[in-house]
Order: sequence, then structure tokens, then C-alpha cells
Amino acid sequence: MQNGLYSIHVDLLDGRSGRGSGVLVFHDGQILGGDAYLFYTGTYSLHPANGTFRGEVIVDQHTPSPDVNPLFGGGGVSIGISGSYTETAATMNGVALVGKQSLMFKATLRQLVRAEA
Repeated sequence: MQNGLYSIHVDLLDGRSGRGSGVLVFHDGQILGGDAYLFYTGTYSLHPANGTFRGEVIVDQHTPSPDVNPLFGGGGVSIGISGSYTETAATMNGVALVGKQSLMFKATLRQLVRAEA
């Protein structure tokens, strides 16, 4: 996985309906990103020997909306992630702890812009 800006498309699992999309920057172990209502900060580590990664992301709300219920709630949500990657794309699974509920999801990431060193 190269440093860069990635699109992310999320689908909830376990029979729950919900979708979301946004953008993420992966850069030297740090994750930053967001969408229309939420922003994401976190860390990750790559495991090049088998093309996998692991990390943690915190989701917070930056803009409230009376019409839209954000996928992972109103904020302060901790998410554990893991997945596999190529140079320009990734798939990942995660578990978001929203209040007393665990929301499982899958996501696809596609590189939009590579970050230059």
C-alpha cells in the first residue's frame, strides 16, 4: 500500500443495512480522512510479507445533520481494522464499537492520488 489518498466504500455486515463512503489518507502509519459528517484519525501498520495491514481508527462527527444518521453514530467511536492490500487498493474488515453495539463492516479502498516522498 503506497502513501496516498484513497476512496473508501463501507458496507455493514451481520444483516444490518448501512453504507458509507469517504476519503482516507494513508501516510507512513497514520490515517486521516472524512466524509460529509464525520472525520477519521488513526494509525496502521503494514505487514509486507503477506500483504496485510492492521490498525485502529477513531471516528468523530464534525457536522450534525437532522436528515442523515451517520453510519458509525455521532462520534468518539473506536474501530479496529485489518485487511489486505496491493500497491493501489485494499480491502478491509472492521468492528466499530458504537455504544454497547459492535458493528461489523467490510470496505474497499482505491488509490486516488499517490503521495510523493
